[in-house]
Amino acid sequence: MEGEIYNFFKVCITALISLCYCYSVGRIIPKGTRRLLPILPVAALFLYLPLNLSALFLFAFGKGPLSSDPPISLPRFLAIACLPIKIQQTPLKKSPQRTQNTKNHTRSPQNGHHKENPLPQNPENIRPKTILLLNYPTKALLFVMLLRVYDYGDHFHPNLILLIYCCHLYLALDLILSSIQATARAAFGMELEPQFGEPYLSSSLQDFWGKRWNLMVTNILRLTIYEPLHYAASAAIGRKWAALPAVMASFLVSGLMHELMFFYMGRVKPTWEVMWFFVLHGACLVIEVVVKRKCGAKWRLQRVLTGLMTVTFVMVTASWLFFPQLLRDGVVKKALEEYAAAAVEDPVVVKCRN
Repeated sequence: MEGEIYNFFKVCITALISLCYCYSVGRIIPKGTRRLLPILPVAALFLYLPLNLSALFLFAFGKGPLSSDPPISLPRFLAIACLPIKIQQTPLKKSPQRTQNTKNHTRSPQNGHHKENPLPQNPENIRPKTILLLNYPTKALLFVMLLRVYDYGDHFHPNLILLIYCCHLYLALDLILSSIQATARAAFGMELEPQFGEPYLSSSLQDFWGKRWNLMVTNILRLTIYEPLHYAASAAIGRKWAALPAVMASFLVSGLMHELMFFYMGRVKPTWEVMWFFVLHGACLVIEVVVKRKCGAKWRLQRVLTGLMTVTFVMVTASWLFFPQLLRDGVVKKALEEYAAAAVEDPVVVKCRN
């Protein structure tokens, strides 16, 4: 345990020194290839550790959460680079002329089709304006109750346990990331964008992946993968269908990153089930976009029905392709053991672990 703590502090110090160097590079060298070259050694180091790479590449070209005009302070730079947070962008006030222009651009003048962005860029409306059914105390209570369910895991069907893992994963991520955001907000006094937008209220896969689930990663993929490929594909196949290959590429990259992340956690040869999970969802999202454009709003199903179908599809496919690899690699068991050690052998966690 002492060796792991020592390695943890060594990685933290190395990361902080590297990020201070990147911050200095950003203040001296203008954005673009000239800034990218001195940042590449740090990117290689972060790949080995492993730490967040995408934010550094975006920073080299003046994009992403680390870039701002005027530049952010060093403490904020370190906090945003090290923690899963993103500063809330100040929304622009809508004027009547802006609203009219928005309405005029929702339909293409050439073909009259509605332009939908599968990975939408809407920081001011990133959390849907819906009634939040679950507040954080309720989520914390549900999280603890689900821990108790594992005590009786032998009495449940294995597939039901996998479905419970889906709920547990969302609750754990939402609570942990919200705690980090609250700490950063208190320490630096900055308003932060939410990481989740109540995904259990999703009305479609496009809504789930674009507006509700892991929004910081969605924003990074949009900037690094979706938008460049959308621009390149527009020249080849036209703007109407350019989003489709860009969406598939975004899901492919996300799948590869998850496979790499699982490898670092379990040190087990990948079985590529997680990759196929993202390929399947990317393909289904592409089909969804095509069907919406072909059928139009007149033939769309009721939101209650599409919401139920979406959440069921996500949970079933996650139980089929996403969680089995985590369980075989022993990642869940290791996480519970580490949590138990940090909690000084909390009895609830110890029961789950055994």
